[in-house]
Amino acid sequence: MASVPIVEIDKVSFGYDAARPVLHGVSLRIEPGSVVGIMGQSGCGKTTLLRIIAGWLKASAGATRVLGESVHELDSEGIYALRRKMGMLFQFGALFTDMTVFDNVAFQMREHTDLPPDLVHDLVMMKLEAVGLRGAAQRMPSELSGGMARRVALARAVALDPRLMLYDEPFTGLDPISLGVIARLIRTLNDSLGQTSIVVSHDVEECFGIVDYVYFVSAGRIVAEGKPDAMRRSGEAFVKQFVRGETDGPIPFHYPAPGYEADLAAAAVHG
Repeated sequence: MASVPIVEIDKVSFGYDAARPVLHGVSLRIEPGSVVGIMGQSGCGKTTLLRIIAGWLKASAGATRVLGESVHELDSEGIYALRRKMGMLFQFGALFTDMTVFDNVAFQMREHTDLPPDLVHDLVMMKLEAVGLRGAAQRMPSELSGGMARRVALARAVALDPRLMLYDEPFTGLDPISLGVIARLIRTLNDSLGQTSIVVSHDVEECFGIVDYVYFVSAGRIVAEGKPDAMRRSGEAFVKQFVRGETDGPIPFHYPAPGYEADLAAAAVHG
């Protein structure tokens, strides 16, 4: 019997207005327990897709089902209830700068549960231990490196053991060591906590190292999909260019312009 997908997007389109279409008939399916990458160049629509999954944006067409709920049919109360089953790691962590590491991680537990303080303490320390920062519990965010701050944000994101984790460019701005640590934690926490994870990224090596499946987005459309090994071998022009970091291809090096000879001739006339 086929499993029920955690996320199912069916022919979703979206635009901020009629003149700015962003997504065009996107469809994808994310299975329970998997880590799935959504990859593409900046501005291709991948973060917009993540926001539609989280219910922050409403698709202009198509259907979005997340954790068994039709997101596009939910009212505000339903959206908030659905989000409590999700965790999200923002691009730069977004820690509360006036709170300690401990209080950052405890925040959701205190806001959304009636757990006694002793249990909150134990759970926070468990989450910090999982990301290797139990010893930094009383530090302030300003005392942390970028990689450590990202790990605290990850501990906070999984504080309530969400069923679905959303990662928006989790590797941005990290040094190679911190980048590798965050990537390993995404995979480890997903498997140990029984989660499903979506990773929006343009970092090929780290993303391919942890995901089970990849969707490539270009100009608001899914242009390729498959397992990482298959994508490495893909002969599809966009995938080859993206994976290999080639300068020119379907995404051209030159911005559209008149012929260079015409520019030179015009300059000579005006000279």
